[in-house]
Amino acid sequence: MLTRQFSSLIWLVLPLMAIAPNSQAQDYPEVSQAIQKLIPNAQQIAIAETPVPGVLEVQVDSDIIYLSADGNYLLQGRLFDLENRVDLTDRARSAVRRELLGTVSTAEQISFAPTNPEHSVIVFTDVDCGYCRKLHEQMAEYNELGIAIHYMMYPRAGIGSPSYDKAVSVWCSADQKTAMTQAKQGKEPVRRDCDNPVESQYKLGQKIGMTGTPAIVTLDGTLIPGYVPPGALKQRLDVLSATASGSAP
Repeated sequence: MLTRQFSSLIWLVLPLMAIAPNSQAQDYPEVSQAIQKLIPNAQQIAIAETPVPGVLEVQVDSDIIYLSADGNYLLQGRLFDLENRVDLTDRARSAVRRELLGTVSTAEQISFAPTNPEHSVIVFTDVDCGYCRKLHEQMAEYNELGIAIHYMMYPRAGIGSPSYDKAVSVWCSADQKTAMTQAKQGKEPVRRDCDNPVESQYKLGQKIGMTGTPAIVTLDGTLIPGYVPPGALKQRLDVLSATASGSAP
């Protein structure tokens, strides 16, 4: 992650440099060159202007950083719009998460959903995680509130760990939902192996900034870390939905 690569850098005060209103991201080749020098193995670099004169938002793979328009100064952190109370960095990261999750088919998820869900979320889960188990114990309540839960695997101990093997066994079960429920109850799943997406989902979780489980991600890419009780999650999803539709107060 870039946060680790740049953790030793000193925070720098960026000079405020005027940017013409009609300037575009491609007007800043120095920024792209600076990133390529710092991270030569970067697979994707996307540059966008911010509301702050002289400061550009740079997406490097799945991370977001900020550079001065001349490519000389780097700032790592979060950018907030105080007047509108918007976390601009998280909004940019949400777009990245949405793009990454858009590559995953629902056939690669284990879903617990009501007939006509009002909200749908993706939950990165570890079968051995205590709060993941607590969330699953309340699955009926989430579903009754109109929330569909689509599981993706994120064994925190990593690829090849016992939790990873359990996740694979759950995925390869003939009845995945029953196997998931039993594993969340602490029962050892019957050891199975097959073509499965567990490794790719684990790596995807790392790309989108996973630090723990459960991690709830809305379809618009908003990350809600940690366990959230059914009622509280419903309220939060209602607010996000209203905000997206422009009907929030």
